[in-house]
Amino acid sequence: MGKKDLTPRKGTIAYTADRYACYEEAVQCVESEIDFVDDTYNAIRGRRARFLREDFCGTGNTSCEWVRRRKTNIATGLDLDQSVLDWGLKNKVGSLSAEQRSRIVLLRQDVMEADCEPADVILAMNFSYQLFKTRDRLREYFRKAREGLRDDGILFIDSYGGHDSYKEVKEKTKHKNFTYYWHQKKFNPITGDMLCHIHFRFRDRSWLRNAFTYDWRMWTLPELQEVLSEAGFSSVQVYWEGTDEETGEGNGEYFPTSRGEDDPSWIVYVVSEK
Repeated sequence: MGKKDLTPRKGTIAYTADRYACYEEAVQCVESEIDFVDDTYNAIRGRRARFLREDFCGTGNTSCEWVRRRKTNIATGLDLDQSVLDWGLKNKVGSLSAEQRSRIVLLRQDVMEADCEPADVILAMNFSYQLFKTRDRLREYFRKAREGLRDDGILFIDSYGGHDSYKEVKEKTKHKNFTYYWHQKKFNPITGDMLCHIHFRFRDRSWLRNAFTYDWRMWTLPELQEVLSEAGFSSVQVYWEGTDEETGEGNGEYFPTSRGEDDPSWIVYVVSEK
């Protein structure tokens, strides 16, 4: 028996749905992400960053937010998928003013062979670096990223964990026009390998299944800190999310610490100074 056809039926919402637009609504909050990057860099260096490089940039949504912030900001996004870059150029970069568009470029380029001027900030967000499955390969990427920074540059990545992150689960979150599903389909505790999918279900009960698929290795925070230090970064600091006293949930504010809590699921930033 062949593989099940996951193509949505004609006439359904899923058939005409834009997976990139759904992803940005369900997964990204570039405003709060750039707030953190901008404020943290300023707190550490005593000045505002100017040039941001976004690795694994996808649609370039974060880079667009960066150039909107200040007229002095410039951004370069790197990704290997030309189709997603084309979508971003049309729908994200294309929505900027002419002046803003003059300060951003999206390039089809391997992050391991990045060829652009040294950046104040490099981002590798949405856990994208987890596609590197060996310690040597991950260290090499971090070393290359460090080389791509100015002398006072900073690398920002995010990481997630907690005991729920090691389970084969399907979690859902309702949005206005669809329900978002994070499907951790396979996890191998011996290797850390994991296979994850993103699905979207719409109000007419049609599905956009496997809209995105990730074949990753789950890297732990101790491993990440060790490998970043091995790659030559002078300081590696974890920023943990604070807790809302009324709800007991995360409050969206991140602070540097060497001690976290045994939460079943958490997301942190790892900030590495060159």
